[in-house]
Amino acid sequence: MLPSRFHPESARDQARALYAQGWRIAAIAQYLQLPRSTVSAWKKRDYWAALTSHQRLDLSLETRLSFLINKADKTGKDFKEIDLLMRQSERLSGCTPASAKRPKPLRNTFSDAQRGQLREAFLESLFDYQKVWYQAGRHRTRNLLKSRQIGATWYFAREALLDAIETGRNQIFLSASKAQAQVFKQYLTQFAKEAAQVELRGDPIVLANGATLYFLGTNARTAQSYHGNFYFDEYFWVPQFTTLNKVASGMAMQARWRKTYFSTPSSLAHEAYDFWRGASGQRGETSRGIDISHTALAPGCLCEDHQWRQIVTIEDAQAGGCNLFDLDILKKEYRPEDYANLLQCQFIDDTAAVFPLADLQRGMVDTWTAWTDVQPLQPRPLGDRPVWIGYDPSLSRDAAGCAVVAPPGTPDGVFRVLEKYQWRGLDFAAQAEKLHDLTQRYHVTHLTLDMTGIGQGVFQLVKHFFPAVAGLHYSPEVKARLVMKAQIIIRQGRLQFDAGWTDLAQALMAIRHTPTAQGRQLTYTASRTAQTGHADLAWACLHALDPAPWEGQPTHHTAFMEFYR
Repeated sequence: MLPSRFHPESARDQARALYAQGWRIAAIAQYLQLPRSTVSAWKKRDYWAALTSHQRLDLSLETRLSFLINKADKTGKDFKEIDLLMRQSERLSGCTPASAKRPKPLRNTFSDAQRGQLREAFLESLFDYQKVWYQAGRHRTRNLLKSRQIGATWYFAREALLDAIETGRNQIFLSASKAQAQVFKQYLTQFAKEAAQVELRGDPIVLANGATLYFLGTNARTAQSYHGNFYFDEYFWVPQFTTLNKVASGMAMQARWRKTYFSTPSSLAHEAYDFWRGASGQRGETSRGIDISHTALAPGCLCEDHQWRQIVTIEDAQAGGCNLFDLDILKKEYRPEDYANLLQCQFIDDTAAVFPLADLQRGMVDTWTAWTDVQPLQPRPLGDRPVWIGYDPSLSRDAAGCAVVAPPGTPDGVFRVLEKYQWRGLDFAAQAEKLHDLTQRYHVTHLTLDMTGIGQGVFQLVKHFFPAVAGLHYSPEVKARLVMKAQIIIRQGRLQFDAGWTDLAQALMAIRHTPTAQGRQLTYTASRTAQTGHADLAWACLHALDPAPWEGQPTHHTAFMEFYR
């Protein structure tokens, strides 16, 4: 019970006024007969520590005036004091700088009402399987293997923001690249604006309650001093996972921090696969009792190694309320092996892949830090330096793929994939217009596209504004040339692209060595789907690399000739 001299609704104001007078939190709690944690929470949420000297004096005057004005039986002395305090208040108001009269709002601040709006919007937006992730947040480590496009990054960005606001804990977002980590930032800033009308600013974002939100790529290896809850996105695609995970786990060493790993599956040969299956120690032994089958992990399970694991396929997501997909159509659009990998959480055995993940990872880099000469937000990202464009056209629902590649300046330099695009539902004129825009954005010296079949229409339109366009007529020989030339470049670690571009990596991994329909020759194929355009991205990249010379690569040219002998 509060003393009779205080109304319950004014206790918070009284506590703030006492703090302004120099009282300690413990003394305020004892005087008002409130829990210390309550007063401490008020201090944190209302930013008492940020009060200026003028604000503290105003509060003291306001408190005393309120007491005297509400006094039932006032004496002459009381009226004199009221008059004195009123004149003092006016005098203080007149000499106070405008900045002190109207203090500048603290940056990245959420009121109690806004916190309530965020929490309500967060909980109302969840599918059933995302509610399971929320409940599993009580565990120290969550490890999630998931289908593509079921809203994991979107969910964890919102969850982390709400936790930072309510608890003041730091949140660390790790991705294969800084560019990919910015997806977290985009989701949570959008959430804050839509649900609470708060514009979050900064990088890192520092909330008014002291919580800091970090967005890191592979530069996290140097972030030894960071600490907080961390979220590791698409960790099955990160190069040198073991090294990076040592740093990441060190950020959450204290018991109060939480760790969350989530990813689509990549290759069985990836370093993270042992981590997923529960291998422990340097000997790579698997903890006994961990069943990583879909049957065991579909509902979510706290495993022997104290990690909470779950597998969420696209069918699981649909059963959990996600109504964003038509599975019948997806099953027709995907080859069975692609459907299994991308949507049913099955790992790829890439030992037979033309471009295995281990080779691709040599060139998967954090482009925002590695490519200091590229300015992606500028009208001319690479200035007047040359680029090569590769394009794989489309018709109707198929996806068109486009890759913009910066060739090396030296014979042994690297090819850098600056941009990639997937365009759907565009007619020939619209596709040609997209390519025209790129020729205005870059100094294009080579533009190569597949003019087999439907590509002929795009080729003729492109020729009007880029007469030097090169057209490819697909055949087993042409495909072999494209693939073998790319193999040399990739095996040497000379093809670089952003480590967060898992779709491009998956596209290249999907290319397989197969016999032709007649069975008389060998060729190369990859899946072509209207949903993802994976094959289109892969072939577009290979088209862009086609102008690379064979000179200096005699061994490969010999292999090419042997292939068709």
